[in-house]
Amino acid sequence: MTTEYGGDHLDFRDGKFTGPFTAKAEYREHAPAPTALDALPARAVGFTGRDSELRALLDAFDPSASGAGPEAVVVAAVSGLGGIGKTALAVEAGYEACGKGWFPGGVLFLDLHGYDEEPVTADRALEALLRALSTELEHVPTGVDARAALYRSALAARARERGPVLVLADNASSPTQVRPLLPGSGTGHRLLVTSRDRLPQLGARLLALDELTPQEAYDLLDRALRIAQPADSRVADDAEAAEKLAALCGHLPLALQIAAALLVVDRDKPVGELVTELSESRDLLGHLNDGERSVRAAFDLSYKRLPPEQARLLRLLALVPGPDAGNEVVAVLVGADAPPVQDLEALVRVHLVERGRASGRCRWRLHDLVRVFGVGVMAGDAGLVEEGEAARRRVLGFYYGWADAADDWLRWLPGMAVPGRFGGRVEALAWLDGERAGLVAAVGWAERERFAGTAVRLALCLAEYLDWRRYFDDWVVVGRAALEAAGRSGDRTAEADAWTNLGVALRVAGRVAEAVEALTRARDLSQAVGDRHREAVAWGNLGIALREAGRVAEAVEALTRARDLSQAVGDRHREAVAWGNLGVALHEAGRVAEAIDAHTRARDLYQVVGDRHHEATAWHGLGDALDEAGRVAEAVEGYGKALEVYREFEDWYRTGLVLHSLALVHESAGRLAEARACWLQAADAYTQAGDNAEADEARTRAEQQQ
Repeated sequence: MTTEYGGDHLDFRDGKFTGPFTAKAEYREHAPAPTALDALPARAVGFTGRDSELRALLDAFDPSASGAGPEAVVVAAVSGLGGIGKTALAVEAGYEACGKGWFPGGVLFLDLHGYDEEPVTADRALEALLRALSTELEHVPTGVDARAALYRSALAARARERGPVLVLADNASSPTQVRPLLPGSGTGHRLLVTSRDRLPQLGARLLALDELTPQEAYDLLDRALRIAQPADSRVADDAEAAEKLAALCGHLPLALQIAAALLVVDRDKPVGELVTELSESRDLLGHLNDGERSVRAAFDLSYKRLPPEQARLLRLLALVPGPDAGNEVVAVLVGADAPPVQDLEALVRVHLVERGRASGRCRWRLHDLVRVFGVGVMAGDAGLVEEGEAARRRVLGFYYGWADAADDWLRWLPGMAVPGRFGGRVEALAWLDGERAGLVAAVGWAERERFAGTAVRLALCLAEYLDWRRYFDDWVVVGRAALEAAGRSGDRTAEADAWTNLGVALRVAGRVAEAVEALTRARDLSQAVGDRHREAVAWGNLGIALREAGRVAEAVEALTRARDLSQAVGDRHREAVAWGNLGVALHEAGRVAEAIDAHTRARDLYQVVGDRHHEATAWHGLGDALDEAGRVAEAVEGYGKALEVYREFEDWYRTGLVLHSLALVHESAGRLAEARACWLQAADAYTQAGDNAEADEARTRAEQQQ
């Protein structure tokens, strides 16, 4: 009989042997398998920003805050677009947490290569983690479940021996890759995951990364250059160019790091020169490549994993005019009756699309560089190019049809046929407000011949709205695009309309000299085509511009021509407009009695045609003329009538103008308390209209009445 003795040899002392025997022994040198529990990669050079996100991760893993009970945060998942800086943040959090002594058991790091052609499977990941935990290969079982059980046991042993471990699983693409890596509860271990997918199935503390703020992006560029060469002050020396460079990079960390590397390589290149190169490049993503890292390659990894319908949706979303799109536009874009919500949500989960809300409605947008990527994918395939052109045509047709209907409501007067599509003026304005950026951008498609006609008509539909909301810069942009397209078309009537539209936009934007020139062109073209109605409109707008240019006598003459032509063609509404503008010019010319008569005629005609909004304008002008004539009580009555209507229409800017006039009347009469009240009300109205400069001026005037 043999027994073990001391655990390392056999004892034969009690054995009985009846013949010769041979004992065979195998000797092994036992030593612990190597461990890899200090496996954090090096910190990202020049890591900056992400203060709030870093704090959120540390708060989640702080043992003093979460404890080890069922409420403890065991898993945190950092998600975001490719190149957004997920790994850099996770590694930084790992170093910070270890520096605080939270993970004395060490750190395990594993790159799951989730978006490569062959992602690391869960069983291979567990094998790697078990080896890192000093498990010999021959003792690693087969099968995910068996490996996961041994992994949790090894972690538990580690917790008893050394303390909690942080496991950092980088670049995961699915919950199935990560779920077997979850440590057992109550051990203090934590799992930190990074992914381009939000991974809501893990029951993790979720942290989605957005692009850096402009200041953080600026700091990243500056720090990266100074790390390479401490005296490199190119970013600080040209902060404006650096901000433009950051914007061109979409404030995306990967793009910023590549841009910084390009500057580091060429130390003689000013930041502004790189900005110019990127701005003028037809292949922006091609430039954002430093030989080792590429923004296009980062996005391509995500794109290639998309199912066909989601890939198509992403490409088409890249064509959206404006920064985002509502459900209706997305449906039109893809050629469906309803938006593909499930596909949209899937793209949101992988951070290729961002969801937002405006006025209670869902909006969908792409990061600027993802948009560039999507357009680039389409440009490389003739079939996809044609698919994109068809989508643009659908969107432009949709925008024109709806904008035309909305414009009908803005111009509607009693007695006219009731417009369709919208429930009223308020609803039409709300739609225009929500789609303004897209509408303005869509007019830019007028540079392409196939879209020019519809885009020009869309531009004319937006004039009343952009004037109403005082988006004068947008109006000038739209007006120029329409004019260029109309000029290429050879349609002189359309060109005359476009000159008028642009001229009015330039005038309200304060560019009066340019407005006079544009409106003179509009008048001459209208005369050349023999359209007296258009000529009346052009004369009227030219008269206003001449008055604002200080050429009052010429303005009176032009506005008189506008009035006479409007009477000749029987356009009573346009005649009322001409009378009102003529009244203002006569007032400025010192012909106050004639001005009172002109404003009275304008008011009466507006009442006849049922245009209450312009009637308020006539009341305001009449009040100013009556005040100049010393008929103060009548003037105040006129201002009151104007205020009533402007407030009814929620026209806050013109409400402010009338209150301004009332305040001056009270000041002249020495009624300082009443004047102060009017100035304060004017300031509130201007604020509601978005004119902060006028609001500040009104408040200053109010303070002067005390």
